[in-house]
Amino acid sequence: MVRASDKQQTLQFEALDQARTRAGNHGEEIILMKILIADDHWLVRDSIKHVLERVRGKFEPFDATTFEEALEILDANPDIALMVIDLIMPGFDEFAGLAKLKRAFPNIPIIVLSVHEDRDYVMTSIAHGVVGYIPKSTSGTDMERAFSHVLDGDVSFPRHVLTQISTNPEAESKALPTQEPRRRPQPMASGPAEIDRLTPRERDVLRLLGQGLSDSKIAGSMKISPNTVRVHVRKIMLKLDLADRAETIHYAVKFAERAQKLAG
Repeated sequence: MVRASDKQQTLQFEALDQARTRAGNHGEEIILMKILIADDHWLVRDSIKHVLERVRGKFEPFDATTFEEALEILDANPDIALMVIDLIMPGFDEFAGLAKLKRAFPNIPIIVLSVHEDRDYVMTSIAHGVVGYIPKSTSGTDMERAFSHVLDGDVSFPRHVLTQISTNPEAESKALPTQEPRRRPQPMASGPAEIDRLTPRERDVLRLLGQGLSDSKIAGSMKISPNTVRVHVRKIMLKLDLADRAETIHYAVKFAERAQKLAG
């Protein structure tokens, strides 16, 4: 399986920024943000379009009903700014499909739309570098909020799912493959020394990140700016030798879970 590196995730958000910049008036021409929605049910695609219209306003939608169609659209439109994809659709082999997408189009942000609401699916999707995961049971309001976070350059993952107890810890521990062997930090696995590298403020950020809060939500909770949150996250990654945002979220979820157990 393939992860988006920290550089790749930065490029993904830069692509969204560029798309937002392009999506304005240029003389008489109006250039719209291009968003690919890949799902084999027209009703789902139509619903997503309505949600995105409420969040984004006008945009240029592209529909794909199969994985092959999605690949063809991406090949023909390198300026696609965002892709929303169902994990279950014709020709798409869930995480193998995600890995293929990230290899071929590493800079296109991906939001997963899925019927699965268990943590193993969310964590494995994060490991593949997606910027959002939205269960299909999500309410319209929460779905708008999730898309808004991503379109503003944040990430969005379902908090109620991330706080579940893993049903397959062994598989989850293998969900972050690396391109070459390296030691992967484990929260509190070797005593307090590792986590003691963090300041109390950084631990608070890590705990809230592990509870599924976005950068903007963490900022509101801690009464700091979203940019300050991102600075804290960067310092956490450096201090704990975490490769990218995906690995940081994995670590944060486990940190929050074990911290809660110790508190209980």
